[in-house]
This record gives sequence, structure tokens and C-alpha cells, in this order.
Amino acid sequence: MGRLAGKVAIIAGAAFGIGRATATIMAREGARVIVADYDADTAGIAAEAIRQSGGDAHAVHFDATSEESVRELIARAKARYGRIDIMHNNVGGTEPGKDVNVVELDLAAWDRILKLTLHSALYGCRHVIPVMLEGGGGAIVNTASMSGVIGDAGLTAYGAAKAGVISLTRYVATQYGRRNIRCNAVAPGLIITERANEVVAPPVQKIFEEHNLVPRNGRPEDIGHVVAFLASEEAAFITGQTITVDGGAFTHGPTLVDMMKLGLRI
Repeated sequence: MGRLAGKVAIIAGAAFGIGRATATIMAREGARVIVADYDADTAGIAAEAIRQSGGDAHAVHFDATSEESVRELIARAKARYGRIDIMHNNVGGTEPGKDVNVVELDLAAWDRILKLTLHSALYGCRHVIPVMLEGGGGAIVNTASMSGVIGDAGLTAYGAAKAGVISLTRYVATQYGRRNIRCNAVAPGLIITERANEVVAPPVQKIFEEHNLVPRNGRPEDIGHVVAFLASEEAAFITGQTITVDGGAFTHGPTLVDMMKLGLRI
């Protein structure tokens, strides 16, 4: 289809899940893709799969918690392709058992989670923006989460970090929009990735599915397609927005599922 033909895209956190799906979709749309991840071996496998399908991809190892490593990633991408048009900041995570309620959460884990999830997005924006300005503009897409717009019994640090990503997105859009840099975020609901299958038990996945308005949980490609759209010229008049991709789970009132169990039909 070629919506991203001629573009150079960095996908940070591209070895697995959402990032890998996004890299694959962007390459299919014609972008030259940097598959960036801490897991160098799996990033290499992902990049090779893209090349085998006819795309242009190059794997780069980096540490999203290190500003210097992010700076080097962006420098290597520019050195290889001469420009950077798209940046997908897609690194983040939590620490189950430590990221709990406010009183009991592990403060060292709080620091690590914010660094991995929020600081990494800042580093990506901070160092890609000057390169994009040299090239006349670009599009940044940050992966947020519905955890950043709701409250929950746990995941306090993760939710706070993702709320920060949403706010950072607005600030970047405001500060650089007149210089032709757009910045948006995507907020997934539960997406069934390798990591989700490790930490979200099947009964919990079923609870999420019951609250979705579509009859399934999310897939990495559901996010990848939205990211590719936001990075494309089709979204040229969209900036500063957080696009919810949650199957409608947070659209309805909190009593809906229980009311349906009582016989309410929709």
C-alpha cells in the first residue's frame, strides 16, 4: 500500500508484541525500519523476518533507560538512512508484586518503572526532535496505556508513568507543532502479547474480555495499525491526541457487565 513509502522509522521496543507488530506493519507500508530493543538476538530475528517479507529493516541493540544509549540509537539510525521521519516510543513495563498500592509499593521499583516507561519516552523525544527538525519535520507516537487514565488497585507506578507519557505527548505536540513535528499517543487496553500471557492469568484475561464491547481481547496488530496511521500523512492534522484502543472496555458504565449477567440484553 505504501502509506509510509520513503519514510525512516525507529520502533523502540520492537522485538516483541506491539513493537514487533508495528515494525512489521510499517515496513509493509514502505518504511525503512530500525528494530530497536534491549534483546538484540530477538530484534535481529524480527528484522530478518521483515527482510524475508521484502521489507527494509535493521536491528539495533539499545537500553531505553540510558539517555546515552537512546542518543546513540538515533545517531546510528541517522547515519544509516540519512534522516528520521517517525519515532515510536514503545518501551515500558511494571514489576508485579512490587508495583502495588501507594502505601506498600516498593520505592526502588517506582524509580525503575518511571525510568523505563516515562524517562525512556522523554529520551526518545528529546534526541529525535533535532534530527526531525533538520529533515523538515516528523511524527512521534508514544505508547501510553489505559492505566494512565484510570485508577486501579495496583500498578501505581505504571499508571503514573503512563499518565506522564500522555502529558509529555501534549507538551511535545504544543512545543513543536509549528515546526512540523506531530506527537500523538496510543492507549491500549489489554493486548495479548507474550508478556501479557506471562503476567495476566487466563481468568483475568476473561474478565477483560467480558468488559470489551467487541467479542475478544486485543492483538498487537490492533495497536500497530493505529500507530502506522498516526505516523502517516493521513493523520497530518492530528496531534497532541491520545487514541484509545481498548475494544470499548472503558466506554460503558461500570455496572454493565453485572447488569448483563442479570439478563439485560444489548
